[in-house]
Amino acid sequence: MSFSADALEGGLSSLKLAADKYRSILNDEKRGNIRWRYGGPPIFDTVNKLFEEERTQVQWRYGLPPDFNSVNQLFEEGQTKVWPQGSLEETVQNAIKSWEMEFSHKIRLQDFKTINPEKFKLFVNGREGLSAEETLRLGSYNALLKNSLPEEFQYYKPEEESFESSHDAFRSALPRGFAWEILSVYSGPPVIAFKFRHWGYFEGTFKGHAPTGEMVQFMGLGVLKVDETLRAEEIEIYYDPGELFGELLKGRPISETKTTDRGDNTADKQSCPFTH
Repeated sequence: MSFSADALEGGLSSLKLAADKYRSILNDEKRGNIRWRYGGPPIFDTVNKLFEEERTQVQWRYGLPPDFNSVNQLFEEGQTKVWPQGSLEETVQNAIKSWEMEFSHKIRLQDFKTINPEKFKLFVNGREGLSAEETLRLGSYNALLKNSLPEEFQYYKPEEESFESSHDAFRSALPRGFAWEILSVYSGPPVIAFKFRHWGYFEGTFKGHAPTGEMVQFMGLGVLKVDETLRAEEIEIYYDPGELFGELLKGRPISETKTTDRGDNTADKQSCPFTH
């Protein structure tokens, strides 16, 4: 059996038309005496590809991928542990940094690569776990700083802060960023227990308190549960927030000093609570 060139071309067009998964009505019209404007049914291969690429493109909170040059420098100058490349300690350190980067800079869970969104829970100091959706909505600062203290003893009130206001407050106080390192890893996957250190320099204002220029740091413990592809399913963090706020509240109230606000305009919007 032989086919003419016209028949072959028509068959290929029908195949392409039938393969259009975004315009099902075209599949119903691939047969019939239809008069098309340009002589034949449209083929959307190019625009379909554009649509799929745009649909899968990461949506960044600030429009572009974050720039960590400043906090990377802080990390490299201040780290107390240098782990061998490829070691369990380095792997865990990079995994936690990547996890926090995604929560601070991506706005859609579908773009996350470091967690299992359906199973993810964040537990801080034994409190009720937060889902991925809740953690993303609150922001990592608010999620990590929630507490059950009486209101008169709450030096920071996450319930009164938005994602943006919480990040603005700490970017202002720590304009070079808030560096993070692994001090020890006690067990390997799938349940990874570790000790960490978090530090920065109080060089901008914080909630009406003048900067001291001193190092702010605290240490804590964590337990990370991962799946077979090393995506986080549960993270438990244990630390004393008093270590952090004890340093930030040492700065004298602005009204009692002539210190100018040096932090509001120098903060780099790319710094994160658990980044580098």
